[in-house]
Amino acid sequence: MKNIGFAILIALLFINLSGFSQAKTKFGHLNSNDLFALMPEKEAAQKTLQTYSKQLEDQLVAMQDELEKKYTAYQAEQATLTDMIKKTKEEELTTMQQRIQTFQTNAQQELQKKESELLQPIIEKAKKAIEEVSKDNGYTYVFDTGTGTLLYWPKDADDILPLVKTKLGIK
Repeated sequence: MKNIGFAILIALLFINLSGFSQAKTKFGHLNSNDLFALMPEKEAAQKTLQTYSKQLEDQLVAMQDELEKKYTAYQAEQATLTDMIKKTKEEELTTMQQRIQTFQTNAQQELQKKESELLQPIIEKAKKAIEEVSKDNGYTYVFDTGTGTLLYWPKDADDILPLVKTKLGIK
């Protein structure tokens, strides 16, 4: 909510400043979440991601089932095992548990990587369309009402960060 308020404040500032300049400032907005939901590529990407996620989940379940079976078997025969065999089986169970944990961590990372790989081209396509529409229709700034961020601005726009840093005494 603060982002939208800040964006409105910035917009009002630009509107006031536009009276001092010859160039007309034109603002636009869109909800990127709504745009993304409407893009047909999104559905295919989500299906691919769900399939990949299911494969990883199935593998994890199989590994956990194997560990559970070995642990149950170990418990059933534990009383009859020698100390050396007990120790060996306990080490094997510990190693299996560590492999499962490593697999879980790697699977989460791979799932995030796959999601990024699938969604990035869709996001880039949307950004390109926003930029083209903005240029074609003379928008100076386009705000995202879904996130409160600025989606488009001209390359020659003034960055006032150096001025603000000077005002605040920051080097």
